[in-house]
Amino acid sequence: MTTSPGHRTRSDVDRRRLALIRSGDADAGRVTVGSGYLIAPRLVLTARHVLVDRHAGTPWPVITVRVGHHLDGEPTRADAELLWAHPGGLDVALLRIDREVDPPGSVRWGRPAGTAPLPYEGLGYPWAAKGKVRAPEHLRGLLPVLSGGRDRYVLDQGPAPAARTDGGNAWAGTSGAAIFCGGHLVGVVTEEDQAYGARRLVALPASSFADDDAFTAHVEEHTGRSPLLGAVGAPLPKAGPAPERTRAERELEQLLTPLFPHPDVRVDHARALARELGYEPHGYEPSTADLAALLTTHPRALASLGEAVASGAQATVRAALTHLFSWARALDRGALLSVNEYHTLIDLLRRVCEKQSALLPRTAGEALRHVVLPEALTRSQLGGDEVQAVVEGLEDLTDGVGGPDSGPPVPALLRLVEYVAAAVGDGLGAELRTWSEKTAQRLGIHPGALGERRTDAARWAKRTASPVSRVVMELAQDPAAGGDRYRVRVLLVRDDGSYRVLKETESEPKTPQEAASTLTDAVHAAAQEPGHGDQVPWVTVVVDRAGLDLAVDEWEAESPDGILPAWPIGADYRLSLSCPELSDRGPQREGDQERRWQNGRDSVLVTDHTCGDARQLVHLLKTEHRDTARVVLHGPADQRRSWLLTCLALGVPVVLWDRAAVDHDDAGKLEPLAPADDLAGLPERLRGFRSDSAASPAERRARPSLVWEPKGRPPRSEPLYLSDPWRGTHAS
Repeated sequence: MTTSPGHRTRSDVDRRRLALIRSGDADAGRVTVGSGYLIAPRLVLTARHVLVDRHAGTPWPVITVRVGHHLDGEPTRADAELLWAHPGGLDVALLRIDREVDPPGSVRWGRPAGTAPLPYEGLGYPWAAKGKVRAPEHLRGLLPVLSGGRDRYVLDQGPAPAARTDGGNAWAGTSGAAIFCGGHLVGVVTEEDQAYGARRLVALPASSFADDDAFTAHVEEHTGRSPLLGAVGAPLPKAGPAPERTRAERELEQLLTPLFPHPDVRVDHARALARELGYEPHGYEPSTADLAALLTTHPRALASLGEAVASGAQATVRAALTHLFSWARALDRGALLSVNEYHTLIDLLRRVCEKQSALLPRTAGEALRHVVLPEALTRSQLGGDEVQAVVEGLEDLTDGVGGPDSGPPVPALLRLVEYVAAAVGDGLGAELRTWSEKTAQRLGIHPGALGERRTDAARWAKRTASPVSRVVMELAQDPAAGGDRYRVRVLLVRDDGSYRVLKETESEPKTPQEAASTLTDAVHAAAQEPGHGDQVPWVTVVVDRAGLDLAVDEWEAESPDGILPAWPIGADYRLSLSCPELSDRGPQREGDQERRWQNGRDSVLVTDHTCGDARQLVHLLKTEHRDTARVVLHGPADQRRSWLLTCLALGVPVVLWDRAAVDHDDAGKLEPLAPADDLAGLPERLRGFRSDSAASPAERRARPSLVWEPKGRPPRSEPLYLSDPWRGTHAS
């Protein structure tokens, strides 16, 4: 076990051994740049792909190496040849250079021990740091031992460049860099994980190649000793000097003091906590300040300590613990759940998913109606491998209602667990309730507050949920993003008027295809709702006045399987537009709509040459068509928008028009829709027409748009703010 002080003053990596590698063809027409590390006077360790022509799959004929760092003078140039590559195809190699470079010291080899994340360091030559010449970059961050996989370490880089937009790697050139933990060489960088936006690198563990016979023989020949791997554990954090501690660190130290009136008790709890977090605590005797440093290094440390202390706490200690948790919540310190609570809940919810994969998304929609749910819960089914992301996404949220006697509010996660327990039944449900009770007790939540949530859950489980009447997609064009980019919010609206937020407006605007794909995911989620049946979904797209011109029905979602062709969303669903913005400008509009729905469902106004101009249209809609609920809008293209707004402002709830029409002579193109026939069947006739148009795109057809204002105002688009001020509680 190698440990080091919490504040290191020197680097683990020897900069004099840094190597810049260039390999290519004889005329230098093509060159590959990589990094390496001098492990012996004539041996350089690097990644194999740095030395290989990726098109031919053979080593480059010319390899040059520059050893050293510019802070120590001009690097030493040497020619090199490939000496060894891993026989099993792993991405690692040894170069032999044609001259000796022998800085003082030697290389120690290691492998991570324990499960706590390890600080790491390295030196390399990334593309992001290049100028006129390649500049070295000091790599540093954390190696999370529990992440990665076989023959793979992940490196969460501290300072990280922005991801490249041209498809290249910002870290290109870093491959081959040696990675050090606790003064030991533990791996070699091989690639960048672009899924993490250039914040994560991937390294090949030294343990995967150091025992190869040929590799060992070469190292022994050049150094006189074998590359034996020493265990490297994460150093236990220690508090810095008192004058250098932050105000928060000093406050935490003061809050911990009443929890441990006897030093021996503090040391026992600290050792147990360190072991639970993956450290080896042999000889660990921390002060209160050292314990505070440990608590700030792991997101679940504070909750884990609280779980252990709360099990046998007296009233005074219990009060001090509640005070500590309140301080942590106010300053956003640490995760909600302890290590044990977290892993137990993950196991229970995975078992729920194995039994009923649709239960968690459905239950979350009911238990947390006004909370913006994690992405995975907006889909119709949830896999066991997605549970971890769901739990972590809900840990920061409360249900917004404080407990009795000003106690802490019930976390949204516990509310969801109570609803899942009520829905899943006995056995597994009882285990979930036991988990919820223990966690609530540790958090200091009043039993009555949790009891209220349990009663709500039991009542919900016994009733039949109101079926989803429609899916609402709110669109707002984002002019700052340029081009066709939209902010999107998606709701499931039920027959009883309640609704569930599936997709909140995001910071990243969406293209029409992305918006259509988001809508398709929401429709699939709605299809899994109880009582939905086999009906074709009805989608209401809420737009502002400018959005009435959008051909949203023609937007195509990406094909999920790559087999079926992309299909317009208006051909898949009954899709209509809504413009509630006009009601904000004319309060009487909603009353007019209600009157027209009640009295004029069978009445239709079809505009023709005799309707004249906008003033005559207003006259018709205020006299003989005062109660008419439907207008089929024909007429000159340059006047149609004005006429449309006139109809909507006067409360006409259903307006149909052809976006492609030039004048009254194009009126016949809407006749296949039978626009004046049965009103209730119009949306489905329109869907069929749009499907016919998609099947035969070469035919010149109408491009119909339909505004259909539903009875009652749709859910307001502004966000709701839950009553508790903790972070993450706002929702819509």
